[in-house]
Amino acid sequence: MIIKHFTDNDLYKFSVMHAIQRLYPWSYVKYKFTNRGNTQFPSGFAEKMKEEVAAMVNLKLSKDEKKFIEKRCYFFDPVFIDFLEGYKYNPEEVLIVQDGGELEITIEGFWYRTVLWEVPLMAIISELYFDMTGVKPQDVEEKALAKAKELKNIQADFSEFGTRRRFSFDVQDKVIGILKENSGAYFKGTSNVYFAMKYNTIPIGTMPHEWFMYHGALFGYRAANIKALEAWVAVFQGSLGITLTDTYTTDSFFKSFSLKQAKLFDGVRCDSGDPLDFADKTIQFYTENRIDPTSKTIVFSDSLNVERVREIKKYVNGRLHDTYGIGTFLTNDVGAKALNMVIKLTDIKATPKGEYLQAVKLSDALGKNTGDLKEIEICKLTLGVE
Repeated sequence: MIIKHFTDNDLYKFSVMHAIQRLYPWSYVKYKFTNRGNTQFPSGFAEKMKEEVAAMVNLKLSKDEKKFIEKRCYFFDPVFIDFLEGYKYNPEEVLIVQDGGELEITIEGFWYRTVLWEVPLMAIISELYFDMTGVKPQDVEEKALAKAKELKNIQADFSEFGTRRRFSFDVQDKVIGILKENSGAYFKGTSNVYFAMKYNTIPIGTMPHEWFMYHGALFGYRAANIKALEAWVAVFQGSLGITLTDTYTTDSFFKSFSLKQAKLFDGVRCDSGDPLDFADKTIQFYTENRIDPTSKTIVFSDSLNVERVREIKKYVNGRLHDTYGIGTFLTNDVGAKALNMVIKLTDIKATPKGEYLQAVKLSDALGKNTGDLKEIEICKLTLGVE
């Protein structure tokens, strides 16, 4: 069994689950797996994956996990934590089909339930693929130690964000242990709640693209950012204050980012596009709104390695607080080519009896748009995005 712990998942999935339960408990959605790297999966992969998914019905929040969440996740109310204690994965929400080397996965059901599937499914896909193709990890400890020392040397605050595309649970486990032991105060935590508990560190994460995608589909693309941020604040009251900007492009985001929201949110996250250009735009936005940029944070999280972190940090040069969420480079740099894949929200409806609306995501990077092509064009025309 690949997923052995209920909290072997990223914090942001639990945080958005909490928000969904509060505000949109009747919402019904679909997600779809996209194989960006056109990986060919071995014969029998779907059947093995179905076995892994079926086994997840036995996962349950342990007493230790509950205590950790109560202590560290102060932004969750006791009603939600009690709900987690009784939550059971329902494998019937996941459809897995294989045709030759092609793999198709769809998820459908109440949004407050299905939101937890994305990260563990991707972790299963990755680990199962490498297991079935006989790939063995190489130099895990040596590479992790070198990275820990380099990041400490360049004085970069960073967190581990690598659950979704990790080589395996064991590799991620080893890497986080080495990072915590050898990076000093610069290692700020991990997005994985289970490993945050195991290594007594901070679970890191805020909101996902799907939060904005849902609001864009339901309320319209011009209102998406405003509606999504106001809804987030209504639930978390200022906690979890790092916002994504690129769901409908960063330029569009800053046009709708109000002074009130800019002051309330602690900072922004750069998840696509040119990070240096992003830093300039962010600093300019805060300066024009008479907000001291050094009081705000940018979380850089797009395809980072040590050299990229060094370049960004040198460029930012203390003009605001820079921190780095590093994923695949930490948990799948073991001599194998990491899978290029995503699972994204595709359709939403406010109630199970309603009609589905298509959900799309733009990006600050060419080629990373997701969703129906006609709907993407409607979104671009609405926002004036080329």
